[in-house]
Amino acid sequence: MLSSASHADEGFVQLTIYKAGWIIGGSGGSGVLDFRGRRYPLSTGGLDYGLVFGGSKTILRGRVSNIFRPSDVAGSMARPVRALPSVAARARLVLTNQKGAVLELTGQQLD
Repeated sequence: MLSSASHADEGFVQLTIYKAGWIIGGSGGSGVLDFRGRRYPLSTGGLDYGLVFGGSKTILRGRVSNIFRPSDVAGSMARPVRALPSVAARARLVLTNQKGAVLELTGQQLD
C-alpha cells in the first residue's frame, strides 16, 4: 500500500504585506499556511526600486499546491507566472518557487 504522503498536496495561505518607499522601497509582511490540519507562520520581505512612492497594505488569500511539506512554500517566489484579469481592484496572481510550489492568490490593496 502506498502512503498518501508520497503525493503532492495543497494548503491555503493568507498574507498581509506592507510596502513603503521613496524611489527605493521595501516590503514585508506575515501570514499563515494551513496545511494538513495545522497552521504554520509565514513571513515575506523584499526590496523594490524604480517608481516607488508612499506606502500600501495588501491582503492576499489563496491556495498553494504541489507541496509535500510546509517548507516547500519557503524560498523566493518568481514574478507572476500569469496575472489574471482582476475585478473591482482585486489582484489575481499565480506564482511559483524553485521547489515547484504554486500559489494562486487573490487580494486587494488597501492604501
